Amino acid sequence: MGFLIFVLALVPTIGSNSIHLLKAESPGPNPGKIVPKIRETAKILYIIYLVLTIIQTILLILSGLSVYDSVIHALGTAGTGGFSNMNLSVGAFNNPAAEWIITIFMIIFGVNFSLYFQLIKGNIKGFFKNEELKYYLLIVLVSIVFIAINIIDFNNGNIGLSIRQSSFQVASIISTTGYATTDFNLWPSLSKTIIMILMIVGAMAGSTAGGIKTIRLVIMLKAVRRGIDKILHPKRIQSVKIDGKVVDEETISGVLLFIAAYSVIYLIALFIVSFDGFDLVTNITSVLTAISNVGPGLEMVGPMGNFSNFSKLSKIVLSFCMLAGRLEIYPMLIMFSKSIWKRTY
Repeated sequence: MGFLIFVLALVPTIGSNSIHLLKAESPGPNPGKIVPKIRETAKILYIIYLVLTIIQTILLILSGLSVYDSVIHALGTAGTGGFSNMNLSVGAFNNPAAEWIITIFMIIFGVNFSLYFQLIKGNIKGFFKNEELKYYLLIVLVSIVFIAINIIDFNNGNIGLSIRQSSFQVASIISTTGYATTDFNLWPSLSKTIIMILMIVGAMAGSTAGGIKTIRLVIMLKAVRRGIDKILHPKRIQSVKIDGKVVDEETISGVLLFIAAYSVIYLIALFIVSFDGFDLVTNITSVLTAISNVGPGLEMVGPMGNFSNFSKLSKIVLSFCMLAGRLEIYPMLIMFSKSIWKRTY
């Protein structure tokens, strides 16, 4: 849920600037408060997080996994960390029921947690009308369909297996959890291309996932469309709207700057990693999976591979990318600001 959210939940009083701390940690362009007090907001988010984790653990136990394996994989799903105590990840269990449970919860943990609070309060209409949620679920559904169709031949015509594998890997990659049930590195090019796109997109703002986040990309695309309309119709006044509300220019600028910073860090890291001499796909996806906190990439760093052959410099660069992606870029960039190191009195 984020270190600052954790601090806000536990510290009795943290001052009037706590909303700025929450905004700095929250992955979205407009985190807001779900209750008047920030500390109470943080507590509610953590309660939702814990309840969902417990429910998933119980369901995994009922599916046939041991208590230990269930706890490990529920925690790995909840934090979208994707840690597994098995070398073959979730695929080692060969348990379709467990796979579907983890698939569903990976998608669930990719949703903005404040929406679940609305759901608890009975605002079902508000939950399903959320624009980012619609785009997020649409991306998930379309990706599952395309990949499932694309890998049917790979699975010898087994439609059920193709749907299951596609659903699991789409949920795993877009939520940046990184679990695997199959070596998708062997899938056709179309499926691997979709996986790379999902690594960039990520899930929703306010979730535990990495990536750029769906809402940022939606705002960017709407801003681009507005820019094109301005060229065609200079006198027309247009605004960018999300959920029927106008998005202020400061937020739009912040979104565009974030995507620009994400892209610059990615390109610099890719340039440095390329000196190791690995193939292009390995280089591209190794940096992409690091900055988006996904886990597996493609080719040498696919689900059955690892990063052990990278040079020390590349490992340092990739470690920086992982931290930058997890902390939403800016906190890591601030470290290089001269003003932050100047002593003030």
